Amino acid sequence: MRIIIKPIITEKMTAQGESLNRYGFFVDRKANKLQIKQAIKDLYGVEVEAISTMIVFGKKKSRYTKGGVISGRATSRKKAVVTLAKGETIDFYSNI
Repeated sequence: MRIIIKPIITEKMTAQGESLNRYGFFVDRKANKLQIKQAIKDLYGVEVEAISTMIVFGKKKSRYTKGGVISGRATSRKKAVVTLAKGETIDFYSNI
């Protein structure tokens, strides 16, 4: 099972990473905090202090087309906000 799907790189998460040492990730919906902690440790080699998880429900979307209105829903996701131990950092841009 692939636990870490992708990191969240937004202005808010970048600011939290710089000031509070917190980083966000989209994770598998079935993963628990212990599995997420181990995956972060294996992938980035950092010590995790705390993890907060939340399920973000998908938004309702609609689109106007020639044939009428098409309605649907975006998929729900699970988000994890990881607080690292003091002195630890994650550099997402090192591979670019």
